Amino acid sequence: MNLFRRSVIAVLAAFAVFTAHLPTRGQESVLEGIAALVNDDVVTFSQVRMLVAAKEKAAAGQFQGAALAEKIKEIRLDAVNDLIDRQLILQEFKKMKEKNGASIPEHVIDDRVDTIIREQFGGDRAAFIRTLAAEGYTLDKFRQEQMDSVIVQAMRGQSVKMTNVVPEPKIDEVYHQNLEQYTSEEQVHLRMIVMKQGDDGRKIVDEIRQKVVGGASFQDLARLYSEDSNQQAGGDMGWINRRYLTESLSKVAFSLKPGETSAVLEMSGNYYLLYCEARKAQVTKSLAMVREDIEKTILQTERQKAQQEWIAKLRKKAYIKLL
Repeated sequence: MNLFRRSVIAVLAAFAVFTAHLPTRGQESVLEGIAALVNDDVVTFSQVRMLVAAKEKAAAGQFQGAALAEKIKEIRLDAVNDLIDRQLILQEFKKMKEKNGASIPEHVIDDRVDTIIREQFGGDRAAFIRTLAAEGYTLDKFRQEQMDSVIVQAMRGQSVKMTNVVPEPKIDEVYHQNLEQYTSEEQVHLRMIVMKQGDDGRKIVDEIRQKVVGGASFQDLARLYSEDSNQQAGGDMGWINRRYLTESLSKVAFSLKPGETSAVLEMSGNYYLLYCEARKAQVTKSLAMVREDIEKTILQTERQKAQQEWIAKLRKKAYIKLL
């Protein structure tokens, strides 16, 4: 199976997690087990497994033993709760549909399916249908899962009734509370020659310094004499901040002006010669420069909070039981 087909099948598998038309409670219990009850619907273990597979694999590469077991437990519980929330939203939409005829236009789903066929299958509808069949899907089932995704997204958006204007004092407050986030660090573009200490070492490095001060290329001399890993790069350390070097070397590096060479430094059994190519001063972006980003962040945070409160209300009214 080529990577292209594999990616499409992965997408189909992800959609399977959110199947709306679940079998009856008794059927699910027999076939695969029930993870949770949500009013008259169920969340199955297979849904949970499909949702957590990638996360559990990643966790296995980071944790071991009891820590891994605890992480997997956390991942699975989060997945169950996500599926419960999704089912509650679909149930809420069903109530709205029965009450006032709420619906998602069929052309919206047609457009989504057509986009998938065009982008993932090069417009080959027959290949798309064959792939669905190979994974045990019908087109109707696939369309329903697309519909459910649209419903959940629309319902989440509709749950948030709020203005899109953030008061100026709030923006100003967030800006001053997060100045560090909007401030770039002071940096220096540094070159360095490193030589091991020895009888002739100091004499050689002194001569190198005199040549650089006299106009010789620091870069060329570094390629000839430096004994560290940056030798072939002409001693180029790139743009560095104050934390990159030891405190002693950093203090010297950030005292240099562009084009200036340091005195010879002796430490840790080596001689060091530093050269400043260029500098970048610490700069704090003005409020005007970041105002739009701050406003977007505040609105996003408030929308998430509003959605969480809405979900909490749905949960409060529902019968939910983890099994």
